[in-house]
Amino acid sequence: MKEDVEHGFFTPRDSKHYKEGRHESNFDHESVLGSHDAAEEFDHLPPEESKKRLFSLALKMDANGDKYVDKNELVNWVLKSFKTLTEEEAMDELEDEDGDEDGKVTWEEHIAETYGMYDEDTVLNNIKDSPEELNMLENDRELFNAADLNGDRILEKSEYPGYSHPEEFEHMHQVLYNQAMRRRDKDKDGFMSFDEFMADHHGSPPVPTTEHYATEKDHFTKDLDLNGDKKLDKEEMLLWLIPNNVNTAESEADHLIESSDTDKDGKLSIQEIIDHHDVFVGSEATDFGEQLQNHHKYTDEL
Repeated sequence: MKEDVEHGFFTPRDSKHYKEGRHESNFDHESVLGSHDAAEEFDHLPPEESKKRLFSLALKMDANGDKYVDKNELVNWVLKSFKTLTEEEAMDELEDEDGDEDGKVTWEEHIAETYGMYDEDTVLNNIKDSPEELNMLENDRELFNAADLNGDRILEKSEYPGYSHPEEFEHMHQVLYNQAMRRRDKDKDGFMSFDEFMADHHGSPPVPTTEHYATEKDHFTKDLDLNGDKKLDKEEMLLWLIPNNVNTAESEADHLIESSDTDKDGKLSIQEIIDHHDVFVGSEATDFGEQLQNHHKYTDEL
């Protein structure tokens, strides 16, 4: 998990939609297909086969069968894709940690994969002089236990996504909130002040003269402190910690429509989707085109 001042513990799924100002189409393809593996597979399909498969998907996106895909239908489709992406990512991680390949992960297997030691006491002895690592282990145990809904110290396939992607599951949010407050709420008043919000990993105070300070002060005041009391309560903290997938899906739907709505009627016909298949899914042609574009960019930089 990576924390930054702007997003808290978790960045939105679309954080890599643009990289150094350059549009990354892979995010669009995964948002439509709901699978990293499927997006990669489409990148190796002939364009006609890609269009054929996209046609079948477009018919499914058209939930009311009116031969158009409107914004609401696209938002619902993208949200569904986010869920299947989470499941795919979680199962990949579970497979890495599942030492005995029985389709589930014990705490001991997790310890072994993470620390290279099968016994927690050995791990504790090894990291006893590192408060940061001890804290990481404690946070890890809390997340594991919260995801372990039946309390058997084993994460089944249905439980593991809660551990690997806690931001996506409401029953995990209390633990995330507790951990954030334990780390950030230095004066233990049950709220997060702006100074606590800005403090870095080592608790260093912010520098008021920097442009970054001014930008984050404005963000804190206008976007996060909803009741204007100059501190964040639990509800406001969770809005900061947990990405809003609905907002992300709405932005992606707007992007797909803007990129493909030839007649500018605010919705997409099935034909418009097929005509702009490179926006929705990849193919051999679009994959080669991106490689060529990246090669030219690299050559220009040299």
